[in-house]
Amino acid sequence: MDDLIYIGDDDVMMSKFKKSMLREFDMSDLGGMRFFLSIEVLQTANGTYICQRKYALDVLKRFGMEGSNVVCSLIVLSSKLHSDEGGVKVNETYFKQIVRSLMYLTTTRLDIMFIVSLISRCMSKPTKLYLQAAKRTLRYLKGTVSYEILYKRGEAEELLAFTDNDYVGDVEDRKSTSGYFF
Repeated sequence: MDDLIYIGDDDVMMSKFKKSMLREFDMSDLGGMRFFLSIEVLQTANGTYICQRKYALDVLKRFGMEGSNVVCSLIVLSSKLHSDEGGVKVNETYFKQIVRSLMYLTTTRLDIMFIVSLISRCMSKPTKLYLQAAKRTLRYLKGTVSYEILYKRGEAEELLAFTDNDYVGDVEDRKSTSGYFF
């Protein structure tokens, strides 16, 4: 796998730095980074891939969702999450564990960021409605566990921006929701 790693000017500088550190301090060179805080890293000639595949599979197993059916979308179309004050209460600790696990996954899974932010609003008094949304997110995650981010090497940099909005779409207070991603 080491033959896939690109050798460039930065790598020569890094090699010199490592040699100077090895002379000065008692340390070992473990090679290229593979895992960092549950983030998998693969460096190739194309660029650097990052993902949280193993962590996502561990989360699915932890909450008993590894055998669940896959869904293609995070939210049921035309449905809106509301405060659900009269809803059936669920185990607060269990709900918080799911949401916190999903929050950590947003490090590399930007596609789940909106729904995780939405369900995290109900952390203090979770209801069955919000637990169902969290479990749907886990089912979506099961079908997209292999998603990863590629930071391309050596291409011309181009800034892309995406935006979306929902005019007075919040069921509770009729506020608009907008978002953007660069």
